[in-house]
Amino acid sequence: MLLVDTFTRYFEPEIAESALAVLKAGGYSVRIAEPDDSSPDPSRPLCCGRTYLAQGMIDQARDEVRRLAEAVRPHLEAGRILVGLEASCVLGLRDDAQALGLGETVEQVGKQILLFEEFLAREITAKRLNLPLAALPEGETLVHGHCHQKAVGAMKSMRRVLKAIPDHDFTPIDAGCCGMAGTFGLEVEHADMASEMAEQDLMPALRAKPIARVVANGFSCRQQMRAHGDVRPRHLAILLRESLDRRTLD
Repeated sequence: MLLVDTFTRYFEPEIAESALAVLKAGGYSVRIAEPDDSSPDPSRPLCCGRTYLAQGMIDQARDEVRRLAEAVRPHLEAGRILVGLEASCVLGLRDDAQALGLGETVEQVGKQILLFEEFLAREITAKRLNLPLAALPEGETLVHGHCHQKAVGAMKSMRRVLKAIPDHDFTPIDAGCCGMAGTFGLEVEHADMASEMAEQDLMPALRAKPIARVVANGFSCRQQMRAHGDVRPRHLAILLRESLDRRTLD
């Protein structure tokens, strides 16, 4: 089951399209997580509720998590894995949502949801993944980790997946938080501080290698880089899709 978060759905749908292409190329049957017919508004996409929670809107966050959990419950009971694309959403369901007192179904969501890179890395380790990847154009890839990825050790999964691309030269950026941190960097009282955080290590590292590819799986991270004039950052799914497409061209 692919969980298409609100940010991806409305701002960068090409990430979900690329993830679908990659998973299907790996031989997986993929369904998009959608509201069930019994939902009060089945036309409204599912949401993890994290944006509500970040603003202190606990009741609204609880409603969103409950709605998502009920929609995916039959799939979880059937043993399917829920795969998410946005670290803050996935980790929100694995961690923050567990404190909302919503019962066993939400607990099960937390146990059966993985980041896109975690799922692929797990399948590589188990020797179940055989993606027909081809070498990318010559050049280096810089990788920036979202804070939530770093907090749960998911950068190890990123490295394992990036190594699956033949002859791929990639380098993790040695930087802390990009400074955006959800809405933090957009708030007038924090904007200058957020910019200073980006300029400590992240932006100088990007400017030092102006022709390198840039991978950043966090929506906030990509927006921060773009706000500072760098249009290169993209999700891992798009990079893998490019590698697949090159194999098709070859």
